[in-house]
Amino acid sequence: MLKFTIHYGLHFGLPLVIAILFYNKNWFKAYIIMLAAFIIDLDHLLADPIFDPNRCSINFHPLHSYFAIALYLILLIPKKIRIIALGLIAHIIADSVDCYLI
Repeated sequence: MLKFTIHYGLHFGLPLVIAILFYNKNWFKAYIIMLAAFIIDLDHLLADPIFDPNRCSINFHPLHSYFAIALYLILLIPKKIRIIALGLIAHIIADSVDCYLI
């Protein structure tokens, strides 16, 4: 239960903190955009089983691969899509912490 709380606390809490700190005037819009980064979890549908609580997502699923993570870091550069990149990176951080808790 603690792992679940930490994992989803980070998934929802980290983007909220980033939104409030860096996009305080439009924090809610920024927060929603960053939560949209959950879309990368669609790559879990390619795995068998789809959900395994003892599997580390990092470098297992295609959109959680080291190559994809490097791309997400590069996406921080253009200002127009930086908020999406921040959401993707926050998602990867939450999943990385989850890997340490397995």
